[in-house]
Amino acid sequence: MTEKLTVDLHPIFRSDRDIDNAVRNAVFRAAAQKVGLLEIIPGKGSGTLKRRVLAKLSQASLKKFYRRVEADPGNEGRILVHF
Repeated sequence: MTEKLTVDLHPIFRSDRDIDNAVRNAVFRAAAQKVGLLEIIPGKGSGTLKRRVLAKLSQASLKKFYRRVEADPGNEGRILVHF
């Protein structure tokens, strides 16, 4: 069991489909590997990508896999998903 899984969305920020797939696959992979924390890095920017990721994570099909989601208090360009 690994402690943390990290997904950086910077390389795919222009493709909505790729972003959705990356977030969904990361949640599934983290749940399957019994990872304690998934770290998603949308970056600081204007916040559009972060809002998109949070909306994706709030879907019922993904909510059942994790316990809670929080924006990293020390770094606003990071989303922490706790399993």
